[in-house]
Amino acid sequence: MTKWLTTNRPDLFFEDTSVGRMKKKIWEASEQKIDKILADYGIPSAPELGKPGSYIQTTIRHKVVENRKKNDIVFIPIGCTEQHGDHTVTALDTFMVTQILEGVRRFTEKKGAPCSLVFPPLNYGGHPHHHIGMPGTIHLEDEVVKRILIDVMVGLWNDGFRKQILVNNHGHSWLMEAAIQELQKTWNLPGIFRTLDWHRSVREFFRTKDRGGDWDDDFVHADEAETSVMLLLEPRFVEMHYAEETKVEGFLPDGHFDKAVDPFARPSRWSEGQGHSPIELASVPEGVVGRPTIGDAQKAKRVIAAISSYLTLINDEILAAFPPGKLPPIEKTTMRTAAEMEPYLKEPFTPGWRSIYSIPKMGL
Repeated sequence: MTKWLTTNRPDLFFEDTSVGRMKKKIWEASEQKIDKILADYGIPSAPELGKPGSYIQTTIRHKVVENRKKNDIVFIPIGCTEQHGDHTVTALDTFMVTQILEGVRRFTEKKGAPCSLVFPPLNYGGHPHHHIGMPGTIHLEDEVVKRILIDVMVGLWNDGFRKQILVNNHGHSWLMEAAIQELQKTWNLPGIFRTLDWHRSVREFFRTKDRGGDWDDDFVHADEAETSVMLLLEPRFVEMHYAEETKVEGFLPDGHFDKAVDPFARPSRWSEGQGHSPIELASVPEGVVGRPTIGDAQKAKRVIAAISSYLTLINDEILAAFPPGKLPPIEKTTMRTAAEMEPYLKEPFTPGWRSIYSIPKMGL
């Protein structure tokens, strides 16, 4: 029987697991404790996309291999290019997720076993239908998104990074899921492959004030929440005097489709339908759904402390179960055999190693 941890809110419970206990700790932490957590992750810090040693592509190759022998988890940031209003940048999703993950890398490095990061493989991204046509939003076809992600994951696997976590910061989560499923249906590789929308992972911390949280509005898009997070992580990418407010009215009664982080447990996620509300081009040419005008960096501190802590927990629990070089049982998680995979699982360029690209794909 599942056990639950109570909070100061009668409508909020956390599961009595390592995840729930971590979230409860963050929920109850003082502002001073939250500031300490953020400081431990070096948040805020300037973006590190061009900083030596931050990403696999900007790290001396010898050090990449040495780091992997201590921690073979790679986090893959997923962003996009999307209209977020005149007050901020179209690369908001990409910079938001990379700066969160850069903090996790800094934290794990201080512990002696840094996780690895790769450059965002999706600087453009897929989009739901209601995003299409917005100036500033660049759309990749769904099949292109899947093929890019699959090819990136196979390339990382070939390099010894066989524990891969896609961290999504944009509204195309179904494509992340599809890419992992197709990867395994065709390549059938031993490893750990996971995708998560970071916002949903810590949805409790996007609660509005009437539900005990820090926010005035429910999180939707380019609004109070996203503006606040960017003001915390990289305020140079926000100019508040350009911020505008909007409101979108749906065509059907409310209650069927949820908001961005599923705060109400409604029957359908926002992405599970079209036609029940207007497209952005016709309803919000400002590129905003909500009130970015009330954004404040202070509001974002607890949610960023929560996602940083959660991603670290993922890192630590995977390594505890499967130390560097160890994977889930091949014959229990794939249709390959241990004997078949032996040469592909060796350290690259050691005797007997073979590139994964020489293995027959299984196909459908």
